[in-house]
Amino acid sequence: MKKFLSTFVIFACLWIALPAQAQVKFGLKGGLNISTLSFSQDVVKGDNRTGFFVGPMVEFTLPVVGLGFDVAALYNQDGAKATVNVEGESYSESQTLKSVEVPVNLKWSFGLGSTLGAYVAAGPQFGFNVGSGHFSEAFDMKTCYTTFNVGAGVKLIRHIQIGLNYNFGISKLAKAVSDEYEGPTVDMKKNTWQISLAYLF
Repeated sequence: MKKFLSTFVIFACLWIALPAQAQVKFGLKGGLNISTLSFSQDVVKGDNRTGFFVGPMVEFTLPVVGLGFDVAALYNQDGAKATVNVEGESYSESQTLKSVEVPVNLKWSFGLGSTLGAYVAAGPQFGFNVGSGHFSEAFDMKTCYTTFNVGAGVKLIRHIQIGLNYNFGISKLAKAVSDEYEGPTVDMKKNTWQISLAYLF
């Protein structure tokens, strides 16, 4: 709840500070992702899995300098696979992780013509778990977690944006709670490649 309130305060401050001449566009964003779970101990390893995300977004841009930011509320469904090695034996488990992701990206846009442009973006992303699947039996899934985005893309005919983004974990997504493992604590983080398509009205 504290992270949710912090996110809300950030949005409110950005809205109040927004100059009147800024361009504001609303739209829809969706795409595909390839996620990998990373673990703090070698006894657990993660493999690449595909998923998708979709949701509304809003973009604010200062027209002269091209600086601004975008905010989205994305329903995210990640494929996830973990392989655990305990006392010489290993077993794997695959599951779908469901969350609502709220990226807040600082964005610099520049034009390459009247109908073509490009952008680079970076910023924090706040995740809220809405479904942890069977991983909850072996891991204590966190309700909220934080990641960070870096990415770039192109803008077409003033309405379409195609982007490539890398999202890496900052805070842990989960912690191992299995009674069968007595070694050091195992923390889970998530790193994701994303290909996105957005349409701004």
